[in-house]
Amino acid sequence: MDRKISSKTGQAIYALRKAIVEPVFGQIKSSRGLDRFWLRGLEKVNGEWSLMATTHNILKLFRASLAVA
Repeated sequence: MDRKISSKTGQAIYALRKAIVEPVFGQIKSSRGLDRFWLRGLEKVNGEWSLMATTHNILKLFRASLAVA
């Protein structure tokens, strides 16, 4: 990793990480305490992730509505 980000090209590529959706996953995992999935099987994990993402978005909308009011 050090070798990759030591070049100007590597730094530019790594800087793009700030613009992609990856931070959202980190926010959901840290703020909601999702360090592992509790269910087994792809279908159940997809459902669990959908529930986490939905509650994350609802919470964002709720906080935004409080800021306006």
